Amino acid sequence: MTTDGPRAEQAGRTEQVKGVEVLPVAGHIGAEITGVDLAGPLEDAVVSLIREAVLRWKVVFFRGQRLDHAGHVAFARRFGEPVVLGRRGSASPADFPEVETTADRLELGGRFGMEHEEWLQRRRHTLLRGWHCDHGARVDPPAATILRAQTVPPYGGDTTWANLAAAYAGLSAPVRAFADGLRAEHRLGVGYQPRPGDDAYLRHLLDHQVASVHPLVRVHPETGERVLFVNGYYLEQITGVSRPESAAVLQMLLEQAVRPEYTVRFRWEPGSVAFWDNRATIHLAPSDNAHLGLPRIMHRVMLAGDVPVGVDGRPSVPVTGTEAGRW
Repeated sequence: MTTDGPRAEQAGRTEQVKGVEVLPVAGHIGAEITGVDLAGPLEDAVVSLIREAVLRWKVVFFRGQRLDHAGHVAFARRFGEPVVLGRRGSASPADFPEVETTADRLELGGRFGMEHEEWLQRRRHTLLRGWHCDHGARVDPPAATILRAQTVPPYGGDTTWANLAAAYAGLSAPVRAFADGLRAEHRLGVGYQPRPGDDAYLRHLLDHQVASVHPLVRVHPETGERVLFVNGYYLEQITGVSRPESAAVLQMLLEQAVRPEYTVRFRWEPGSVAFWDNRATIHLAPSDNAHLGLPRIMHRVMLAGDVPVGVDGRPSVPVTGTEAGRW
């Protein structure tokens, strides 16, 4: 997702367009944008307003939209290059390779011989494990994600986002200086608890490993902000630090990242769209709706991102299974 103008100013101002409003919904993160029909032709000024609102508020929300798959992809292209995933589940639309349907995830446990709930519990066995950015183990995680709701339960199923730039700024100066110099390995499948005996999912993870070493604090390529690059799902270990020390530091930083004052929670409706900066946020998928037995069908398009760069100017490096620009 690219923009023009001085980097440092992008996080603090939002253009004005007649009939369009940007309405913040929390103190550090999240804004609702009204007066925009995402399915129609968008003026450049509206695109610029949305882009700057995403950079300022990290995630923006639209309600009552009438996007189909083609419109979803067309909207995404106004902000960057949509990612084309090599593998998707059967729920995703065959004719639109840029669109991934999140209902696919319900198939994953069955592919490996376990119920979805067991698969989910083995992946997310700690309170903070579910917090993640999209594809954070890649050397070039997506720049942004645009998620639209097709079918949602009448209650439950909310998503929560955290502002990693605000979380970094909220650390004390000595801790910020300490974190600035650290790097950490992000790996797909970290913390998965294997099943007794043969575990097909574990074999899959070992055969399809994806890992990168990222700076613990990255410099946002558009705003110049320093961002606390932590998450609960991919983060393996701080490099050059013992495992006990690493675990304690990462726990502290992740708890800082998801403090309530740095978060926003969104109640989905059919036709809702969320557009977030994947470089400056982590999010938490809902876990309060599985027992309801009600469908929740969402579609997402991700925008290609760049290789993160740390405070010292050094970029992330791939470890295995990832190459910049190749999905």
